[in-house]
Amino acid sequence: MKKLVFWAPLITAAIIIVSDQITKALVVSHIPEGRIFARFWGDFVWIVHARNTGAAFSIGANSAPVLRFLFFIAFPIVVLIGVLFYYFKSARLSLLLRWSMGLILGGGTGNLIDRIFRPAGVVDFVSLNMYGFLGMERFATFNIADFAITTGEILLIIGLIIVEFRKPNAPASSEPTAGPGKGRGE
Repeated sequence: MKKLVFWAPLITAAIIIVSDQITKALVVSHIPEGRIFARFWGDFVWIVHARNTGAAFSIGANSAPVLRFLFFIAFPIVVLIGVLFYYFKSARLSLLLRWSMGLILGGGTGNLIDRIFRPAGVVDFVSLNMYGFLGMERFATFNIADFAITTGEILLIIGLIIVEFRKPNAPASSEPTAGPGKGRGE
């Protein structure tokens, strides 16, 4: 059972990578770029073919190629290797943190594959109507990898908050601290 608990998030990461790449390949082969393929629940969800050469919300899409390589390929490779190394070396990781890392590894690797092998950019295909919420008509178009990364980041934050609240409080001193202006009779 312990082995399953250890390996399940990594197996899920592999499933995310495969499903992400299959759905992107289907989008590329069946939907012309910039076109809406299907609409669901009225106008709420669109399946559309979009490309993104930047990060989330197309941040950095117009950066110099060397900067895009450094920030969107080299740095993510280092981060993913670091996360994987920490996953295997830390015996004290909670199950929640292991799952968050698995989701981030799967999603990060899925988008990294696109950045390396799809020069036109990461393939995005899910667009949600925001109905003007936060001044946005539609949310940034995303894919399975983006969803996995975001979910993993949320779980990571929750896991770190839980770890922080479980820390024992520092013992309070029973003696008052004497310092300048805090001595007796002053």
